Amino acid sequence: MMLIANCLVAVVAALHMYFLALEMFLWEKPLGLKTFRNTPEKAKETAVLAANQGLYNGFLAAGLAWGLIHSNPGFAFQIKTFFLLCVIVAGAYGAATVSRRILYVQAAPAALALILLWLA
Repeated sequence: MMLIANCLVAVVAALHMYFLALEMFLWEKPLGLKTFRNTPEKAKETAVLAANQGLYNGFLAAGLAWGLIHSNPGFAFQIKTFFLLCVIVAGAYGAATVSRRILYVQAAPAALALILLWLA
């Protein structure tokens, strides 16, 4: 069960690295415009804010990766729990303030990973 939980934690980390790339590097490119349903004008105005948001997503990914590689299983569990909770809170806030899709794309995978982690 721990292997499955860790695989899902890795998926959540990978998603957040993808979010980092979208928000920091692809925001004004066709993929970023399509993903976030932005116009080129709106994307240009918000690019600095998006890059900052992308950086935070990178920190979440780094924290989850840290939890996956830490050698102390008890501390690794705490690290993964903390960062998954951060992702869930960020996803819930994003769903409430920006788009309900964020709940499914960000918070739900993290919640499932957290449940599996606690069951392992």
